[in-house]
Amino acid sequence: MLLFFQKVICVIASFFMMIGGTFMGTNFNDTRKDYIKNVETVSAYTNTLETATPQTEIYNMINEHLNAPLAEGKTEKKVLVIGYDGCRADALTMLDKDANGGISYLLSTGASAELAYCGGVNYPAINTQDTSTAPGWCSILTGKWADVHGITGNGIEKSNDTLTLLTTAVESKDIDSSAFYVSWNGHFGGEDTTYIQEKSYIEEKGLNVKFLDADDDAGTTANTIADINSADCSDFIFAILEHPDHAGHDTGFSVNNPDYQKAFADAETDGRSIINAVESRATYDSEDWLIIITSDHGGYNTGHGALTIQERMTFIIAR
Repeated sequence: MLLFFQKVICVIASFFMMIGGTFMGTNFNDTRKDYIKNVETVSAYTNTLETATPQTEIYNMINEHLNAPLAEGKTEKKVLVIGYDGCRADALTMLDKDANGGISYLLSTGASAELAYCGGVNYPAINTQDTSTAPGWCSILTGKWADVHGITGNGIEKSNDTLTLLTTAVESKDIDSSAFYVSWNGHFGGEDTTYIQEKSYIEEKGLNVKFLDADDDAGTTANTIADINSADCSDFIFAILEHPDHAGHDTGFSVNNPDYQKAFADAETDGRSIINAVESRATYDSEDWLIIITSDHGGYNTGHGALTIQERMTFIIAR
């Protein structure tokens, strides 16, 4: 019964977002048809909207990398995940052709690109969890959907029955250390935040897992690069940039919106700076890095959380 009401709320929310966006001018003629056309023009994607990968697969990709044998000449496994919060799948139509951005650079150096989906099931089935920040990142970090981790929307504390890979990989000694860098205080900034219980668990167990928040994306980028620049940087780094989400909420999630275009470019600039720091490490050649850029959800008009295709589709860039 609860799931039924959640689906009804999603349908109603999507309807009012479409109507409201039309009158307020925040949808930028962002029709379903135009969106699909935009996504289909991104030649880098190796799959289709119909065969999109669940965002939970990122967990498996990381786990498999950490447990795979080291290649010849490599001595240590490392993982970097850069999240572009609120970045839509059609944002890749705005890629810098000179490879000056994070995604652009990864693609130019052999990365794969997959369409992915959030919300528990692929579009057009009605999503079973909100297309929002907390459920999206939690599904990536736990490899489970909300029916297991319990985070159906923002403002819910995740129990320690389902820990993130940041914690379990250290606890199982697959890696020595991990770090979670953010600026949105809904992750672990206080009561009713997603990972507040897990943060306490880490502290009680004395695990080498760092949860650190900043005031803004500049702070997140600085914290991440400072870690990477240290001689023994964290083995698994998860950093979330908020540029696209902030612009989307302010003036509209659309590749036709100049503010959203700039926000994507800003995320790409920060992403490339972080990757540059990795590749500048003195020990980089002996380290086996998996680098991923991904998103938690998309957006439509000035919101997300509901069931439109613009909110549901994300991406996985991996090298």
